[in-house]
Amino acid sequence: MVRLVREATAMDAAGIGRVHVEGWRQAYAHILSAELLAGLDPVARGERWRRTLANPHEGDRVSVLEVDGEIRGFASSGLSVEIPPLRDIQLYAIYQLESEHGSGSGQQLLDAVVGDDPAELWVAEFNPRAIAFYRRNGFEFDGTQKLHPDWENLSEVRMVR
Repeated sequence: MVRLVREATAMDAAGIGRVHVEGWRQAYAHILSAELLAGLDPVARGERWRRTLANPHEGDRVSVLEVDGEIRGFASSGLSVEIPPLRDIQLYAIYQLESEHGSGSGQQLLDAVVGDDPAELWVAEFNPRAIAFYRRNGFEFDGTQKLHPDWENLSEVRMVR
């Protein structure tokens, strides 16, 4: 088995879109309805990633986990979109398939797009696995929360380091 974390290219967009949707379905099945999760479209998500990767913004970093030629995880970061930003860097997303949990690839992905730099991120409030991962990496809650009406009022909390 060949495992590789590398910088993403536009050729990876479809795989990232698939992992993004499947990652949501696996991570949020206990938080979001089956109907909402079933309505997520990996092809449309892949197309969004193709546009993002073809026209990156200043500071954007996207890396993928490739296992035997298949995309099984990804992470993305860039300049903070918060107003005002607490940190210069924001982790936008990190997802991998459940089959990769415990492999160390989540750490490799985080290291690839954030490293040891101060950063901020948003995480689903009821995602204990992700919260524990971020805490192991020095992130702590700052007391800020937001709800997403389009995502059945999913609650996210901000973490910073």
